[in-house]
Amino acid sequence: MLLSQDTCFILFLEEKPSIPQEYSHLHLHSKGFFPEIEVQDFPIRSKAVYLRVRRRHWEDPETGQTYSRDWNLVASGTRITAEFGAFLKALLRQACR
Repeated sequence: MLLSQDTCFILFLEEKPSIPQEYSHLHLHSKGFFPEIEVQDFPIRSKAVYLRVRRRHWEDPETGQTYSRDWNLVASGTRITAEFGAFLKALLRQACR
């Protein structure tokens, strides 16, 4: 869902109800969502963009252990995506040669 305001766009994203591939051998059941997180993304048409993400968590009913996907959306200590951070680092390495 997209909410457009005068100063920003807010995109609401919800993880699909499919079991993570790395746990497909287990019989897991969805146990709802973690608290929603908000990530600021690149501007669109001079408006700020915010992604509001709801991540699922899963439970193995036999053991009670919970599982979730490993989402490294934001580089640690920054307000940019990990992918964009890697891109900037690559540019810096090229400039320093």
